[in-house]
Formats: sequence, structure tokens, C-alpha cells
Amino acid sequence: MERSLRLFVTLLAVLFTTASTGQGLPLGSPIKPALDWRQEPAAGPDPIRPGAEEVRKRSQLPLPAQDGFYDTTNPAFHQLQKANQSLAGIPLDRAGFVDWMRLLKEERISPRSSLAGNDSAKLLDLDVTLKNTKQMPWVRFPHLSHTAWLDCSNCHPKPFEQKTGAARISMESIFRGQWCGMCHDRVAFITHFACERCHSVPNAAATADE
Repeated sequence: MERSLRLFVTLLAVLFTTASTGQGLPLGSPIKPALDWRQEPAAGPDPIRPGAEEVRKRSQLPLPAQDGFYDTTNPAFHQLQKANQSLAGIPLDRAGFVDWMRLLKEERISPRSSLAGNDSAKLLDLDVTLKNTKQMPWVRFPHLSHTAWLDCSNCHPKPFEQKTGAARISMESIFRGQWCGMCHDRVAFITHFACERCHSVPNAAATADE
């Protein structure tokens, strides 16, 4: 328990320290509800959609160590589209990574439900609230946004048994690649840069202590 607490405090310190670089939330920022990809975007300027000038600059600037993903000895290297060019015009989240859910909602991408592409996704509109979060806001798990990408069999019965309280989830285990960490921090958004995307429900216990 003490080890988990030390790890959590250390991660919070890293999160707030990186705020000055544009990653994570500034110290004191309020926890906001997770983005619901079914809702229409709010009116006014969109802070995560790049403008024309930003798109132009992004396509011209090299991304850090992006050449490490290519074989520079390949004769076709200079003909390949580089990462910064492919990301030009793509909306990013507040941590600077591709906002895949926004792309899906705006129908700018259309993922296949199977390799053959002849199946339709089986969407499930069901939110589950996880309350074993101590003083952190509770976690809202939206099935809808997950089933838009994955079939239920990807998560059930392993690693998540369909029984209340069966999964003993902790942040330490997630960071070690278990439970939610099987996708998040690897394929989906990075958890320690976006705490508010999961911890989005006010915690009654935490409110009572204030």
C-alpha cells in the first residue's frame, strides 16, 4: 500500500511538472468530464483543431527522432511520407497526441469491424462507474466509445470478468500493462497525461472531506 502511494505521488509530481511543456494539466486545473464523442462540439474556436498556419508549420517541422522509425538506407526513404506530414491537419488532444475519438465522431476515419470489413460494430451504450478510487474522482467507463473500436470478446471474459467487483484494478497494475493498461499507454491515450479522461465523476467521499 505504501509503495503504491509513493508511486502515485511521484506520478502526480511528474504530471504537474510537465504542464509547462504543454503535456498534462496545469496545477490547479479543475477535473472536467470526459469527452463524449456522441455530442456536438461546443460553438466557438476549437482549441484542439489546428488552424491552417499550425498545419503548415507542423508539416514542415521534423518530429523528435521520427527518422528512427524508418530505414534511412532504403532507396525509397525520401519518397515515404514522414510522420509530421501524415499528422498535418489531424486534431490532437491536450497532450499532443492524435485524438482518435474526435476523428471517429467526425467520420473522418471509418475503422473496419473485422479484417474482411463485412461486419458491423456491435455498439453498447452502457456506462459503468468505478468507485474504488480513494480521494480521486470516480472513474466513468463508457462502453460506447470502446465498442466503437473493439468487439466485446477483446475484454470479456479476460481480462475483465463480467461480475461486479471481480477486477482488482489499481493504477500500479495499469502502469505495468495489466487491465486497462493492456491498451492504454500503448495503443490508446496515455493515462498519466490525461487523468481527467477517466476520473471524471465527482467523488462523494472526497467532497465530504472538504
